[in-house]
Amino acid sequence: MSTDMAIFLTVAAVLVAATLAVAVMLLVRLVRTRRHLRRAGLPTDRRWVFWGAVAYLLLPADLLPDPIYLDDIGVLLVALRSMRSAADGPAAPGR
Repeated sequence: MSTDMAIFLTVAAVLVAATLAVAVMLLVRLVRTRRHLRRAGLPTDRRWVFWGAVAYLLLPADLLPDPIYLDDIGVLLVALRSMRSAADGPAAPGR
């Protein structure tokens, strides 16, 4: 194996590991946010967002192949933002 190929494979492995670590970190934050909302007595009416994001991360069918976790990270960020907006209070009637 050439040196260039070894460097490429090493860089690719590091990038895959880094994106997987970010995805796992966001999943942990999402679970903690849901737990904090439930403990605070706030409504967790966005359960479908939580479970949808978890299912998207775990299921093999993705928009991008699984070594590229960017779509999973995007879904987790949207779910986390949605759960956090529930903590800000009920939505106004016009929203």
